[in-house]
Amino acid sequence: MSRCKVDYKEREINHLNMKEINIKRVGITFLIALALWFTPAPEGVTPEAWHLFAIFASTILGIILKAAPMGTMCMMAIGFTALTQVLAPGNPGASIVKALSGFGDKVIWLIGISFFIARGFIKTGLGNRIAFLFIKVFGKSSLGLAYGLGLADMCLAPAIPSNTARGGGIIYPIMKSMAMSFGSVPDDPKTHRKLGSFLTLNSYYMNLITSSMFLTGTASNPMCQKFAANLGVDITWMSWAAAGFIPGLAAFFIVPLVMYKIYPPELKKTGDAPKMASEKLKEMGPIKVNEWLMLLAFFVLLALWIFGGALSIDATTTAFIGLTLLLLTSVLTWEDVKAEKGAWDTIVWFAVLVMMASSLNELGFIGWFSDLVKVQIGGLSWMVAFPVIVLVYFFSHYIFASATAHVAAMYAALLSVGISLGIPGMLLAMMLGFMGSIYGVLTHYGHGPAPVYFGSGYVELKAWWLRGLEIGILLLVIYMAVGGLWMKVIGYY
Repeated sequence: MSRCKVDYKEREINHLNMKEINIKRVGITFLIALALWFTPAPEGVTPEAWHLFAIFASTILGIILKAAPMGTMCMMAIGFTALTQVLAPGNPGASIVKALSGFGDKVIWLIGISFFIARGFIKTGLGNRIAFLFIKVFGKSSLGLAYGLGLADMCLAPAIPSNTARGGGIIYPIMKSMAMSFGSVPDDPKTHRKLGSFLTLNSYYMNLITSSMFLTGTASNPMCQKFAANLGVDITWMSWAAAGFIPGLAAFFIVPLVMYKIYPPELKKTGDAPKMASEKLKEMGPIKVNEWLMLLAFFVLLALWIFGGALSIDATTTAFIGLTLLLLTSVLTWEDVKAEKGAWDTIVWFAVLVMMASSLNELGFIGWFSDLVKVQIGGLSWMVAFPVIVLVYFFSHYIFASATAHVAAMYAALLSVGISLGIPGMLLAMMLGFMGSIYGVLTHYGHGPAPVYFGSGYVELKAWWLRGLEIGILLLVIYMAVGGLWMKVIGYY
């Protein structure tokens, strides 16, 4: 290759890299940070807490504005936190140690290792096999096809915490293939409503519902667990599943039926779908050794997540055991682990956001904010304050392009406010946790899998937002009514 071509290639790579950084938005983020930093701290807030809040708020703003990738924003946050010594004034060594403390949190490694385990489902093909098996059984009608894809997502949700990988990497390609096989083609708008539009929205909604049902259903759930623990509310894998399974199951059965009425597919019968699924399974051949080993690791994980508490084995230890099994049996290699960019990316930004949010709580900022809000709405009974807080949290998601950023920005603060008003801690912690998944229905950028499904082209923007609002209200009713009553039955309040 000539030197000219090399130089051109380098310039092209540099140009692509610069696309990740929006200088104008980075500048806006930095100016906001400076403005907050030099604004006098409110009464009752220490200068250190206020300065950390300035870094935290500007980091969240940068993520919302997409000024730079989330990992880049978080690296900047660590740098400024350590440089300004807000966590350990006058002690540079202690400051950097505290700035990096999030990387030692067990919750961070639970979610990171679960990403590696998820890779096993994709690499072995077990995830696809499970999806085709459900389509083979339920796929004779468009409604049955929707339920079949949803059931596959539900089976994978406990062990695949990246709902983007689960929905975009496993379910979406199969869903799109099924739609196209029945003549519903993305490039032809006249055929969208035949089947593709219905399956696209249903698959996306099902993904969010199953994400809410398990602590390991999506990446932001363990973050909720961590913030709740900071406020004295202990959530385990099993306690989350016990609270989330019943309202999730109700939503799982109701949402496709409602969608079938308000946004029906033109094609009602899909009798060839089971045959297509059978052909795909035939192409895959009999279950391979690696798939059996993956299945074994999956059941070991589930068993320990459910019963490990009695054996003093926590969820993170269980995740390490599962990963070790996959590595020792060569289902995964160390190269697979190193190559799992999504996991390492999540570990980085997850650790930084948790560090800053936890430190704000330790420095008294969350308590101060809670008291401030309590003064404004202190006259409300907890029975009134509870739905108000949940609704504020749910509909504020319109301004967030990241579920994780939303959780980091508002979960701990609203939970603290609610507890100070007398709302039972476990009830509010779990309900806000559920919202962290289902508020993704509102927009085409509201959760990780949204851009994947919206990018198919099957659903127009107006229809996506209208159906999202309708299903969002339906899910609020289901989770507040069914979920609230169920948590009363099982003694959560």
